[in-house]
Amino acid sequence: MKKILLIEDNDDIRSNTAEILELSNYNVIVAENGKTGVQRAIENKPDLIICDIMMPELDGYGVLHAIKKNDDIKNTPFIFLTAKTERSDFRKGMEMGADDYITKPFTGTELLDAVDSRLKKMELLKSQLPPGIEGIGILLRSSLDKDPLHTMVEGRNVNKYKKKQIVYFEGNHPNRLFYVLKGKVKTYKVNEEGKELVTDLYSPGDFLGHIALLEGTTYKDTAETIDETELALIPKKDFEDLLNNNQEVSRKFIELLAKNISEKEFQLLRLAYNSLRRKVADALLLLQKKYPQNKDENFIIDISRENLANIAGTATESLIRTLSDFRNEKIIDIKNGNIEILNRKKLENLLN
Repeated sequence: MKKILLIEDNDDIRSNTAEILELSNYNVIVAENGKTGVQRAIENKPDLIICDIMMPELDGYGVLHAIKKNDDIKNTPFIFLTAKTERSDFRKGMEMGADDYITKPFTGTELLDAVDSRLKKMELLKSQLPPGIEGIGILLRSSLDKDPLHTMVEGRNVNKYKKKQIVYFEGNHPNRLFYVLKGKVKTYKVNEEGKELVTDLYSPGDFLGHIALLEGTTYKDTAETIDETELALIPKKDFEDLLNNNQEVSRKFIELLAKNISEKEFQLLRLAYNSLRRKVADALLLLQKKYPQNKDENFIIDISRENLANIAGTATESLIRTLSDFRNEKIIDIKNGNIEILNRKKLENLLN
């Protein structure tokens, strides 16, 4: 049973609010003023705190400040319960780290929806998210109150790209975050000899261009579409507001980026030390993981040989010879230029 600390000096509001929460199977701890509220927060370590702003002894801002200074409870979701609706009050609370506001008078449904939303988001932040861009996408989308796709696209410009069209070049300065609505995108670097190395792949639901935004630097690679693609453009300021207004989201975002770096290091090791057969097998499995299809059918890859070779980190001629070997071994089939994976298990065994 989730514990909720309710800090409210008005006896009637405190009693009615506690009753609503208890009827919804929450364990409610009450405090009649801010000073007592901080003490009970430290003693009970609640899962969520609901706090009035205007109170004797210590007001709501003082409570929030004290909570954020205590390492044991500083990440507890915090909802202000207030009759004050001036914009400055909302801004002050959010800048201090409050997660939400409930304005008096409120209904039981409004109260329970706010509580349920904050508790679910905290559970997600505590969970083990997938590494890299997939986890980041889940995190960002979960932090929005509306439907994720609707929220990201609403009021945004959507750019349509043809196949093999550049989204941004290495060395460009970023001013937006990209969200893939449709199609496929690759990022790559080119060495002095003109050889291309694919650094990442993106599909619908992924964000790209985030690292340069976070670092405040230029893009470290070039982004190019693999198919006809649609990208929603999220302004830099909106992206930064999400990070700045939620400390726990920012912390988790950094953890996910650290995991992404570890993946890149592992990718470089594979490219450096894997045999040709293992590089090609690894590239095929990566594409199957990144662009899943119907599980009841064999996986079909319609990517160009050049792009596949760049993902595998090998020459196109070497890739073609290896694909031919895999075809003879009944691991894959090739029809109309498309690659069909017939035996995933054999590909996996090549990596062991």
